[in-house]
Amino acid sequence: MASINIIVVFPKPEDAKNIRNVLVRSGYSVRAVCTSGAQALLAADRLGTGVIVCGYKLPDMVYSELFEDLPSSFGMLLVASARAVGEGVSEGVLCVTMPFRINDLIDSLETVISQMERRRRQKRMSAPQRTEEEKKLIADAKSLLMERNNMTEEEAHRYLQKTSMDSGTNMVETAQMLFALMRE
Repeated sequence: MASINIIVVFPKPEDAKNIRNVLVRSGYSVRAVCTSGAQALLAADRLGTGVIVCGYKLPDMVYSELFEDLPSSFGMLLVASARAVGEGVSEGVLCVTMPFRINDLIDSLETVISQMERRRRQKRMSAPQRTEEEKKLIADAKSLLMERNNMTEEEAHRYLQKTSMDSGTNMVETAQMLFALMRE
């Protein structure tokens, strides 16, 4: 099971505690229990990433306003009545209708976590968007390697890539290091 920060947000403290207890017994790490959207946003800012499990209407906002204000690194699982869900749910929010079975809650939470992990992987796999200045720096580093080491453009590119991976830096940082070393 993935270790993920969970914030439980319900207007009634006893509802929030009951949901927290169910999640903790199921092996999840509940980092905060809140009774308002403002409290949840503060907790989310502190934690940086995670999932909000919340009710439809909070004392200071409805779930959709909370979702809108959350960092993009957070997912949301809404627990609401069939009537409220029937009126439509914000895109990107998964929901469980009340009354629910514990397995439904856990399965839905796992779905939210899986979606977040998939988005994180896709973001990591997408090619980095470089500025023109960064592209020029990499091209200049390749030219320097080609000139000084008699490499083809492809060999210079592969060399920068491999050095970047080996050193745990991105290609822009590797190009900068190359120029710093050549100046010494």
